[in-house]
Formats: sequence, C-alpha cells, structure tokens
Amino acid sequence: MDDPSVALPGGADPAERTRELRAAHAAFTQDGRVEAPVRAVIARSWRRCARARVSPECTPRLELAGAELRSYREQHPLARVLPLFRDLVGAFASDGAHLLAVCDARGSLLWVEGEPATMRRAEGLGFVPGARWAETAMGTNAPGTAVAVGEPVQVFGAEHFSRRVHPWTCAAAPVRDPHTGRLLGAVDVTGGDWLAHPHSLAFVRAVACAAEARLALLDPGPGAPGDCLTALGRDEALLTGGGRELRLGRRHSEIMALLAHHPEGLSGEELAIALYEDESVSPVTLRAEMSRLRGLLGPQAPLSRPYRTAAPLEADFTAVTRHLASGAVSGALARYPGPLLPASTAPGIVRLRRRIEEQARAAVIARADPGLLTDWVCSPWGAEDAEVWRALAAVLPAAGRTAALARVRAIDAELGTPPAHAPVPGSPARRRDTPAGSAPTATAPPPAGRSPRGRATYRQPARP
Repeated sequence: MDDPSVALPGGADPAERTRELRAAHAAFTQDGRVEAPVRAVIARSWRRCARARVSPECTPRLELAGAELRSYREQHPLARVLPLFRDLVGAFASDGAHLLAVCDARGSLLWVEGEPATMRRAEGLGFVPGARWAETAMGTNAPGTAVAVGEPVQVFGAEHFSRRVHPWTCAAAPVRDPHTGRLLGAVDVTGGDWLAHPHSLAFVRAVACAAEARLALLDPGPGAPGDCLTALGRDEALLTGGGRELRLGRRHSEIMALLAHHPEGLSGEELAIALYEDESVSPVTLRAEMSRLRGLLGPQAPLSRPYRTAAPLEADFTAVTRHLASGAVSGALARYPGPLLPASTAPGIVRLRRRIEEQARAAVIARADPGLLTDWVCSPWGAEDAEVWRALAAVLPAAGRTAALARVRAIDAELGTPPAHAPVPGSPARRRDTPAGSAPTATAPPPAGRSPRGRATYRQPARP
C-alpha cells in the first residue's frame, strides 16, 4: 500500500501524475470538487485555502525587509541551528537544483539559500527571505503547510494551491522548542520532481529532529521549576524548568500569570483584588491557595510579603508584548496562539488579557498587511472581529473586498450593530462609530464575560 504522506508513489510517472494533478486542481478551483489522485493531506489543505479565500493566482507578499528582517532573524531561536541546517541540507542540495529554506511559525521565510541560478528562479517566484508563505497567504506549500498542521509534508508540483508554484516540489518538517514543545518554524528543501521521493520526506524529518536535539544541547533548560510560563491560548498554564513540566490548575495559573506580570511583587490585598471577583473573599482563602501552590512547587514556590516569584519568571505573553512594543508585529503574532487564560474571569487576568489582545489587534490594523489581517480573522478569536474584517476589506482587491464586507455585515447583523460605511480601499481603517477626522469617543465597558467588541470571549478547549 502506498504511503499517503509521500507525494509520488513508487513506480508512478511524474509527467502523468502532473497531468492528473493539474486536472484535479482545475476541478477544485472551479467548483470545489476533490478528484483523484489528490492525497488527503493536500485536499484538507486546499479546503483550508478556500475557506481563507486564497486565490490560485496569488503572489507572495514581502512582509519583512532590511533592518527589521535582520533584527528578527538574529533574535529568532532557529538562528542558533542555521549552521546545522547548512551542513546537512547543503550536502543534500549540492547538485545545485535544490534550495534550503527556513521559515518561522507563521510561515514567513527567514533564510533561503542555494546555488545562484536556482536562487534567481526562486526570487522570480517571490520565494525570498521576508516573504510570507503561510497557507493563508500562498496556499498549499511545504513550509506553510508544515507549520499549519505541525507535521512533515511533501508537496509535488500541481499539489501547490498557487499555479505559479506548480513547477516546483518541496518537502518540509516543523521544528519545535525541545523544552516547551512550542512550534518555532520549519526547515524546507525546495527544488525539482526528485524531491517527491520518500527519502526527501525522511531527510527533512531527520534534519528537524537534529535541530531540536542541538537546541536542547545549546540550552539544557532553566534551573528552576518556574523559569517559563506558557499561558496564551490555554485555560491551564504550563510551568516548565528544572527538567520537568507542570500543568497548573486554573487558580494557580492565574496566580503565576499575575506574578509574572508583576515581578516587583504584589501585596496580599493586591493579589486578592486581582484574583477574586467577589471583593469580600476572606484573606484566608488566598493564603490557603498559596499554601497549596507551595506544596506543588516546593522550594521554588512564590515568596510572600510581598507575593513574588522566587526566581525570574519568563512568560509567553511578556514576549508578545515586548515584540509589539518594538514594532515587530510579525514576531508578536508568531508567539500569540490565542488570548491569555481564555476561561479566566479573575479581574486582573481579564484586564491583562484585554490589554494584550487590543495591543495586538491595533498593531495588526495599523500595519495594514493583508497577511496579518487575514491571519487574525481566520483565527478562533478573530473570526467575529468586524473591525479587523473591515480593515482587511480596505486592503484587498475588489473580489476579496466584497466577501470581507459581506462578513462585516453578517457580524453586525448578528450583534445588532448599526451598519457602518465601508472603508475606501487603500485608506486606513477606522472605528465604525468614529466619524472621519474626529477623535474616538468613550464607550461603555462591555458586559462581563464579553470581549471589547461585544462578542463572547474566545474559549479554546483545554490542552492535554
């Protein structure tokens, strides 16, 4: 039985398979039918592309360039294993017909290297450092699809969603942080039909594993249990360090997130106000909760008077806010898998969650980049964000603009919001309740349990 992860089954004629795939691609892009011999992994990707309204005639967008690209690459964790990628993939691509590419977790290319003639062909395609090759930008392709599904992927010829990429074949595998499991990006080999061979998929998978092993050697992990807190997009935070990973309960997750946000410490009264909606909760309740947390964490538990972490605690949401503050919007979204502790109703967490989300969405709107805007509205937390949909409509061509504005009208109708004037394409998006040239007016706070835009706060299922 043929391996469904392999693009070209043993004995298959590449030319014949190319003709079949081009016919299947035409059938799908014309009326949404998936025909043989399209593999399941490709069919699922094509459907995601259709839902994201990716055009089969799409072209890549240059998202990062110059000093911003250099700074982002220098800070990216995969920069530490770039020499390993070059050593391993360089020998593999020594025939000059293949390229090494490395992308981040959002599918933005960080490095593309290879023989000059092949590089020039890739440049004509827009396969260059700083370009966005996520599925939501360029459709099905190995690096973009690998980070979308978190699995190694081969894409052969007309399996690519973009017709411009049909002459190419690629294989990519995701690379994860060896300590936290967080997706860092993917390593990719791009070139000709030969890459559809099973060996190329096994090869990139092995390269990704070698990179993760090298990262583990370069950074054996922090020495204290509370060195890293992962709390974005999940209801129960993960605390990692000292060779172990702890999944915290919801109240303990809230406590550690608040202490990470306040490294200077919080008094018992301040922490209680930030934790409990009922201000009449007895101080004994908080002391009992802290006692349980000390029993869980041992000597690395928070200290008291004031309550503070025993050692510096890095949190994923602080990394996001640092990137936003420096203007690295792409880097911030690459580290933003969802709102902070989405199920929490602790007043301090609710305020912090809204602040981070509003900073992120404001930065996305201000950047006016179609890829960033599309990523936001295609996310679970941004699907009903009418303001970002409207900003997206302002930067899309006519066909896409119509669909985006239809989505805005549907959201407004569902929420009972008065219809807004559509933005002029190419003009900055503005709040629907603020006349042009006037200052935003104060609005009443949203009801409890609702987001600032009046929709239910996104709830992501608890992760294992």
